Parts: sequence; C-alpha cells; structure tokens
Amino acid sequence: MKKGFHTIMSAQFFSSLADNALFVAAVELLRTTGQPEWQRAALVPMFALFYVILAPLVGAFADAVPKGRVMFVSNLIKVGGCLMMLFGSHPLVAYAVVGLGAAAYSPAKYGILTELLPASQLVKANGWIEGLTIGSIILGVLLGGQLVGPLLSPALLSLDLPWVDTHIDSPSEAAIAFIILFYATAAFFNLRIPDTHAPLQPVPRHLGVLVADFWQCNTRLWHDKLGQISLATTTLFWGVSGNLRYIVLAWAAAALGYSTTQASTLVGVVAIGTAVGAVVASVRCRLDRATDVIPLGIGMGLLVILMVFIDNVWVAAPFLVVLGAIGGYLVVPMNALLQHRGHNLMGAGRSIAVQNFNEQACILFLGAFYVGMTRVGLNAFVAITVFGVVVAGTMTLIGRWHRRNLQRHGTEVERLLALARTDQH
Repeated sequence: MKKGFHTIMSAQFFSSLADNALFVAAVELLRTTGQPEWQRAALVPMFALFYVILAPLVGAFADAVPKGRVMFVSNLIKVGGCLMMLFGSHPLVAYAVVGLGAAAYSPAKYGILTELLPASQLVKANGWIEGLTIGSIILGVLLGGQLVGPLLSPALLSLDLPWVDTHIDSPSEAAIAFIILFYATAAFFNLRIPDTHAPLQPVPRHLGVLVADFWQCNTRLWHDKLGQISLATTTLFWGVSGNLRYIVLAWAAAALGYSTTQASTLVGVVAIGTAVGAVVASVRCRLDRATDVIPLGIGMGLLVILMVFIDNVWVAAPFLVVLGAIGGYLVVPMNALLQHRGHNLMGAGRSIAVQNFNEQACILFLGAFYVGMTRVGLNAFVAITVFGVVVAGTMTLIGRWHRRNLQRHGTEVERLLALARTDQH
C-alpha cells in the first residue's frame, strides 16, 4: 500500500471508535434521564439525517478540498456535537450534529482511496478499511459499555478540574467527555494525511446547480448495469445493519435481561464476525466477480429471523458471529465494485456521497419504521422478524434484477466486468 494509507487507517480507526462508543453512551444518557424507549431507537435515524439532507453538498465539498482537511473539519464538528450533548442540548439534536460531522467525513474517507490507490488494490484496501472499521466498532461499543458501567464510571467521575464546575455528574456524561479525546486523536492523524494531488473540482456557486448535479450523478449510478446492483445491495445492507446496532441492544435486554453494558458486548460480537468476513472477502473476492455474493444476502436475512428463537447467550454469541461474517463477506466486494463504477462515472467524492445518500436514506426509513413500531408498543422480536423478511425478500429481488440485466443487456454487463477485470491488473 502507498505511503499515507496507514495514516488514513489510523484516523478512521479513532473516529469510528469514538462514533460507536458515543452511541452506547447516548443510549445510556437517554435511559438514565427517563426518556421513552422510542427516543433511544431514534438515535439511529437522527444520526443519518444530515447524510440525507446534505448529500448533494458533502460530495462536492469532498471533491473541492483536499480530503485530509475535510476529515479534520468533520472530526471538529463531532467534538462540537459531544459538547452540545454535555451542556444542555437535547441528546437527539446533539447526536444529529455528530451525524453531520460523519456525513462530511465519509465521502472524503472513501474517496481518497480511489485517488491514492490503483483499482487493482481497491478490494484489498476496502477489506482493510472495513475490517479496521469493524474492529473499531467492536472496541467502540465495548468501550462505550464499560465507560457507562460500574467499573470505569466511578473513576471517570472522580476526575475533576480544579476551580472548574463541569456539571458532569453522571456516568454517561463522563463517558461522553472521555470520548472527545478519541475524536481529537483522529483529528491529529487527519492533519498528517498526505495530499494526493488529485485534481480538485470547484463547488458550484448556486445550490440549484449543486442539487441538479447530485441528482444527475445519482441517476447515472442507478442506470449503470453494475452500479445499480452494487448500490442496491450496499444500500440494503447498511440500512439494516445500521438499525440492528440498536435492535441487538433492545433484543439483548428483552431476551437475556441484559443491561446496556452487557448488551453492548453482543453488538461487538456481531462486529467480530463482520470483520472476519470482510478480511476473508478482501483476500478471496475479485472485483469482476463481486455479484457472485448476492445469494449470501438472502441467507443473512433468513438468519436474522432466527434471532427471535434464541434466549441463551451461549447460542447467541456464535450465531451472531456467523451472521456478521456473512454480512462482511457480502459488503466488501460490493462496496469495491460500487466505488469502481462511481469513480469511472463521476468524481470519487460525488460517487461516495450518492452511496451515502442511498444507504443513509435506507437507515433513516427503516429506523423511522422501527421507531414507529416502538411507539405503538411492538417489541424487538417483531422488529427483528420484519427486518429479516425485508432483507431476504429484497435481496431475492436484487438477484433477479441482476439476472434480468444479464439476459437483456449481456453485452454491456460483460463489457463493464471486463473493464473491472482489466483495472485489477
């Protein structure tokens, strides 16, 4: 890998670690302050909100400014969201601001890979980035659970600044204050990411031009015979997995009687499996064979439904590892194929912004659906069953869509696959 890749990985690790620790701390903050359960579930769609609203802007911004600088500013925004959460803002509003930082960060994080590396290394690079991200998710949710738990929270609360009243009086608030240090570490690494000297694309001055450009890019990717399949698959995967992060917490509380600290370990278990699947996929999968993994998505949906029958942690842990591994093996080649097609059709930042818009819109939609079910009194078991049916059914439709493309547009699909095959060498 080229010089600078490991710096990008370090920055991504600490930023993602903080994101996931903060999620657990925010759930506990809402719980301990007596907020209804639907507000805890609403953390997921609130985080996705600015991904959807600002999608036309963040992609163009990532293509107009050196991406290391974009990532630095994004982490400062996340710090601002944490401070809002500590000093009076409603946690849902403050968490949405953290989501704003994440929305700006993502196009730069993935877009810089296509600027720094050749297409032949994109699957491997995605495997490392996704594996590292999943590793940071594992450690992040475990760290968040421990920071609000009975072992670490007394030590954090005992730390005081002389002559300063910070108004940090609860384990969740102390955890949030500590998490700010990880965002600061990520920002430090952001400043050391080398400039790729890729040509910058100026941001249009008029918002209407920007929205029209984004919509054109979105339409172009959905019309591409390989781009549409990879985009549909990754959109569904992240839409479901983004919400499963909270659903696993709710399921662990309902099925196993776990606290937030205990339940966070099971979210980490899913992430362990995803990391293993991502690394294996980065070694075994080829860019031009990415669509071969579509049947795994159907199997993943069916496995999700089986969660409702598990009430023993010794069964749940290996089951969740397998579920995560299937997801990791599915998403890495599809993500690489989507990046490849997007980079060929438009700027790297714009293509990632289109991807984020669709994926986060799916998270927002499914999250709002889950919040609605929670508000009317339905439990986690019903939500898990619904999600599993949606995944299996939608992946079946995507598989049929790809087969229809091969039948009706076989020459074009083969040409695009040949291009991917050529770029790998």
